[in-house]
Amino acid sequence: MTIEQNSLPSLLAAMPHPHRRHLLAAAAATSAMPVLAQAQFRVEVVGVGLNQLPIAIAPFRGDAQSPQKIAAIVQADLERSGQFRSVDASGAVLDESSRPDVALWRQKSADSLATGSVTRMADGRYDVRFRLWDVVRGQDLGGQSFLVTQGDLRLVAHRIADFIYEKLTGERGVFSTRIAYVTKTGPRYSLWVADADGENAQSALSSPEPIISPAWSPSGGQIAYVSFESRKPVVYVHDVATGRRRLIANFRGSNSAPAWAPDGRTLAVTLSRDGGSQLYTIDANGGEPRRLMQSAGIDTEPVFSGDGRSIYFVSDRGGAPQIYRVPVGGGNAERVTFSGTYNISPSISPDGNWLAYISRVGGAFKLHVMNLATGAVNAITDTTADENPSFAPNSRLLVYATQQQGREALMTTTLDGKIKARLAGQAGDIREPDWGAFQKQ
Repeated sequence: MTIEQNSLPSLLAAMPHPHRRHLLAAAAATSAMPVLAQAQFRVEVVGVGLNQLPIAIAPFRGDAQSPQKIAAIVQADLERSGQFRSVDASGAVLDESSRPDVALWRQKSADSLATGSVTRMADGRYDVRFRLWDVVRGQDLGGQSFLVTQGDLRLVAHRIADFIYEKLTGERGVFSTRIAYVTKTGPRYSLWVADADGENAQSALSSPEPIISPAWSPSGGQIAYVSFESRKPVVYVHDVATGRRRLIANFRGSNSAPAWAPDGRTLAVTLSRDGGSQLYTIDANGGEPRRLMQSAGIDTEPVFSGDGRSIYFVSDRGGAPQIYRVPVGGGNAERVTFSGTYNISPSISPDGNWLAYISRVGGAFKLHVMNLATGAVNAITDTTADENPSFAPNSRLLVYATQQQGREALMTTTLDGKIKARLAGQAGDIREPDWGAFQKQ
């Protein structure tokens, strides 16, 4: 969440779990913190989708001796997408050089088959190879090979899943992308960067002071966030690779809710420097901000549209928080949400077709998705404390925070809500996820 209690009392009055919705997590007390590998996740996929593609992922030759089980990671990725249904391939003895018996796999009701191998080389690196087959047509759909260190084996598995996803759906896969999220463990706050499945989490920042609102840059190399280390909210941009950071907004009053323009050159922020919480744009390297509107209400939580022409935001100008849209150059705001009396946390799909947000329904906070072309809205969760939806870069999945069985958790969901995957953390409260951009290959 990006709403602070001290600046937005009217918006916060009915929010559950206030500690999760304002002073949320992980600040940088120093410009670069050591990378810590922990906070591993387990993935549980629930739900059944329609028109899923049946695929068999045969055990990779050498997988048993590999520190990462490549075939299992690929299978979990594809299942989590909601586009695939796994066909049992246990016991199959195949690798990328094998010519499979396509009639056998057709009998098993598979439309496609992936085979491969993992070989440890003399220098300690791993040679990973795979091939994808269309068993309906008996066609070789191609494959790839990778020579990597042990630390990159999971990334290789995700890239294999990306290859399969794109070959069979025609759309780019998101399995090799990253997510950022925040945890609080005891008095300590941490900002984490993890694989899209929640695994391989690495601490980017750690501090006794909170941080809120992590937001990935369009390049996938930087994260903007709000730190409270100065006893007030201040906006920084953090370089993930180097750990360096730069100050973006430290004006009088509150500085919050950073959001990147699609070109990565500009940030939208919420500032109270001129009285009240209002929207501004500012250069991604800092400088003098430009105010977008004059409003008597509280305007916050800006997000850019995929084409960069509009900014969606939350405002109580009509008496209760609703989502509005304003041209990026400023001007008159247009109300977008009309279903429900309390709507916050907008997220716009990169393709510009969908708006995800949190709506209060009978005291419960639930994830909703709106078709922006038609205005049709669907509630896609049955939980009651959902927060912070963020779209995958291919616009097909959402990640969000919620509570399950009394624990904080991250979830991914398809846009129809039929396939959900729980990313259950091992330590600390988990909050404020943001899904990063496609990675350069």
